[in-house]
Amino acid sequence: MGEIFKNIPKIQYEGPSSKNPLAFKFYDADREIMGKPMKEHLRFSMAWWHTLCATGADMFGVGTADKSFGAEVGTMEHAKAKVDAGFELMDKLGIEYFCFHDVDLVPEADTIAETNARLDEITDYIKEKMDATGKKLLWGTANLFSNPIYMNGAGSTNSADVYCFAAAQVKKALDITVKLGGKGYVFWGGREGYETLLNTDMKFELDNIARLMKMAVDYGRSIGFDGDFYIEPKPKEPTKHQYDFDAAAAIAFLKEYGLDKDFKLNIEANHATLAGHTFQHELRVSAIHGMLGSIDANQGDLLLGWDTDHFPFDVYEATMCMYEVLKAGGLKNGGLNFDAKNRRPSYTAEDMFYGFILGMDTFALGLIKAAALIEDGRIDEFVKERYSSFNSGIGAKIVKGETNLAELAEYAEKLGAPELPGSGRQEYLESIINSVLFG
Repeated sequence: MGEIFKNIPKIQYEGPSSKNPLAFKFYDADREIMGKPMKEHLRFSMAWWHTLCATGADMFGVGTADKSFGAEVGTMEHAKAKVDAGFELMDKLGIEYFCFHDVDLVPEADTIAETNARLDEITDYIKEKMDATGKKLLWGTANLFSNPIYMNGAGSTNSADVYCFAAAQVKKALDITVKLGGKGYVFWGGREGYETLLNTDMKFELDNIARLMKMAVDYGRSIGFDGDFYIEPKPKEPTKHQYDFDAAAAIAFLKEYGLDKDFKLNIEANHATLAGHTFQHELRVSAIHGMLGSIDANQGDLLLGWDTDHFPFDVYEATMCMYEVLKAGGLKNGGLNFDAKNRRPSYTAEDMFYGFILGMDTFALGLIKAAALIEDGRIDEFVKERYSSFNSGIGAKIVKGETNLAELAEYAEKLGAPELPGSGRQEYLESIINSVLFG
């Protein structure tokens, strides 16, 4: 197939003063930040589903964007056309990674055997493209939520037959992830939850989800998968209450079932806000448990109570995200996957590129400013000083485990009444962020 995006050149870095809509203003791939090129800090990834499949359809109307790429939708010719379009888009944007669900790649057939044959065919074609271009797979996954059989979940289903079908999809998705050299495999529990406890055995469902994940780990390791498994937390939608509610719930689940040595978390900004948390909170919780694995880079609309998956433009959010990533030492096998889609009225091919340019520039600027915050040092120094009472005296004994309740009570009685703790100075710290971002 010839060039698909004929009016789109390769996107170049032109700097902040550029007014060219098809140029990067902040993403300079080879610029060194804290000892590494920007492109290594920001392993950007194209989400196959939004970029090459989603047309902007919603419950109130059909799609507005043409994602046929010159082929008949629902055919293997169309599946190959999506591959061509995806690799051309990645090449023109300088994106090195992509992510997929199994049924993003091919139309699902009437039988799993036929679907698997189609996946073999399309992944052969993708592998050829990868070998020719150097593009890489960030992570793969199976869609265990769209098919009507998953109305009650996949691992959490009440049907043993459906459970087996889910296991078959996971097996094949792992096969093709390994075939394409992916270093991550994601479980997103889109329908792993419940609508009412009146018909739900919660303990049984949690046990069964864990059994499926353990089988996936065993099988993945047996075929040479040496990357990370991920859980992607989300509190609700499409299921009212999902078991992987937030980072803390997902980590507790993994530790409860002994899965924490193989699993990390894939944190999405929009899912964090749906859980009532900040993006930074979910990243910090993951990082302090050594389980920050990868990121879905998007943002939601705080006025709407669902997963809107905007391309990110909030530089504050991106800065605090990259602050957490840098403080955690970076992402080992993960990256920043644009699980993001154009708004429904933004339906042209040019709009696709504008969305990626926006997202890549936003996180590039966030990386620059996060590094500046760390190098500035005032926030780190303030936090260190805030807890300094635990560096000596009774505080040091508490930290070292060299005291007990009786001694602490005696100390408190002699003290009388403690002074108020030192000021948190939130407004001062927020002013530092503003000065670094805009000074």
